[in-house]
Amino acid sequence: MLTRGFATNAVGVDGFTGAVGNTPLIYLKGLSQRTGAHIYGKAEFQNPGGSVKDRAALGVVRDAEEKGRLQPGGTVVEGTAGNTGIGLAHVCRARGYKCVIFMPETQSQEKIDLLRMLGAEVHPVPAVAYDNPKNYNHLARDYAEATVNAIWTDQFDNTANASAHYLSTGPEIWAQTRGNIDGFVCSTGTGGSLAGVGKFLKEKSGGKTEVWLADPPGSVLYSYVSSGGKLVERTGSSITEGIGQGRITKNLETIVNELSGALHIPDVKSIAMVYELLDSEGLYIGASSALNVVAAVELAQKLGPGKTVVTLLCDGAYRYQSRLFSKKWLRAKGLEDAIPDHLKKYAVLD
Repeated sequence: MLTRGFATNAVGVDGFTGAVGNTPLIYLKGLSQRTGAHIYGKAEFQNPGGSVKDRAALGVVRDAEEKGRLQPGGTVVEGTAGNTGIGLAHVCRARGYKCVIFMPETQSQEKIDLLRMLGAEVHPVPAVAYDNPKNYNHLARDYAEATVNAIWTDQFDNTANASAHYLSTGPEIWAQTRGNIDGFVCSTGTGGSLAGVGKFLKEKSGGKTEVWLADPPGSVLYSYVSSGGKLVERTGSSITEGIGQGRITKNLETIVNELSGALHIPDVKSIAMVYELLDSEGLYIGASSALNVVAAVELAQKLGPGKTVVTLLCDGAYRYQSRLFSKKWLRAKGLEDAIPDHLKKYAVLD
């Protein structure tokens, strides 16, 4: 079994931004035993802002600084479903910038409240398709263009996002598995994590490591990848937040043609995994993380016994607990019966 190594530094890391990354790789014992494989989850919820998006937030801000686009006292604007905004709010506080966030009003109240607590100016707007000029991404862009000394970080199409993962997350996973990794799989919203990590692992392994995309209902990516780019079909909707997509972003574009395949993961499997990991592993994770783990199990079954598969545990359940552990909400979504009877005891909220 792999162990976690800690870097030592007499004076510690340099503030919030110095604490981003170097997260542990957690061995998922029960699922590994069930499949005969070695399944690991990269504990991105242990980043200082609580999610994998801390890496992208820091990456796009640093890129803007290095290119001279962001000046001292400037404003950082982004359209985000939540976690990137939270990461940006933290980074902006640490580096002296104002943070303005546009987000779909469908996102959890916990995320909106936290953004405001971190000093961000938050604009919840109606959730409309990307091709609508009122889409939250376009509104963020327009706000930045109309504001002096402001930048739109453009997380979906700014490839500094994927570069952050190529330079940090990918190398960490390679080192933590000692180069013994047969498959990597994760869901994608912007495409940054999948593209950056996947590209690094494929290059480092000489193509040995398979890279797969995991997709929720309501996204076109599974149909696109599975059909070799011929189909763009969107059916259904998902409880997961911040993942799934209606187009190929510029970040995803950098790897989409090199993917080994895609897996479609329904909500019933994701919600069941939220509860299973809490019960069997003591891991309190969100629905997108649970979807990733379901996909890791399915990929492990495809690759066979003895193989090593890694996925990302994007964030914890704290930002979604009023939904994921609410009996009323689960019932309204038709997901109550997806949870095994012996695990329903964890749905403690009315």
